[in-house]
Amino acid sequence: MASDHTRSAILAAAERLYADRGFGDVTLRDIVAEANVNLAAVNYHFGSKDELIAELFVSRSIATNRERLRELKAAEEEGGGRAPIEVILRALVGPTLRGCLGPENQRSTAARFMIRASIESVPPIRRIKNREIDHLRKFAGAMRRSLPDRSDVDIYWGLNFALAMAHHTIRESERLTKLSEGKCDLDDVEDVVARVVSVATMALTGAEATSKPAARPMAANVRLTRQDL
Repeated sequence: MASDHTRSAILAAAERLYADRGFGDVTLRDIVAEANVNLAAVNYHFGSKDELIAELFVSRSIATNRERLRELKAAEEEGGGRAPIEVILRALVGPTLRGCLGPENQRSTAARFMIRASIESVPPIRRIKNREIDHLRKFAGAMRRSLPDRSDVDIYWGLNFALAMAHHTIRESERLTKLSEGKCDLDDVEDVVARVVSVATMALTGAEATSKPAARPMAANVRLTRQDL
């Protein structure tokens, strides 16, 4: 098997296994057996399991981030350099939600791998997420131009909350479907995108609370039971 074919076979096998079984339950020996290669080939092309996971995640993330930035650029060009905040937020969360939700995407190996990456916190993916933030800085800049009256702190929190809503929706889609008894249609991806964008927009543009509720001190002799949690 040619070197580039070997590399592709390893990546495809690893993505299938991680999507099906998660990161903790898959060993390098599982991957080489699935790819029909030897262990030396994995070490030669990737060096370690962490590097293999990192390459898979980066390759999928690059496609998503390119789509995000493409949508953001188009929105700002249409707005003469300043796009509405809801359009910016749609560019931020839309590609992620569209890539992971819906009947077709949920069955694809790539989508299931990215869902696993969202659910399971593994060191190589955490390192990449913490390092690769340049595209998010571009979104923060666009949000500042759209909402010049908001502080940088508000902008960063708003961006963070929008991303958190999108990722939580992906991670907990099955639970939401059960909780709502199917009333929340996770297969209607554009509706999901619109709802996340709507809430994130309100958080950034709505009125702030005028005061914080006073904390109620817990009596020293009160103990929480399992039913309280």
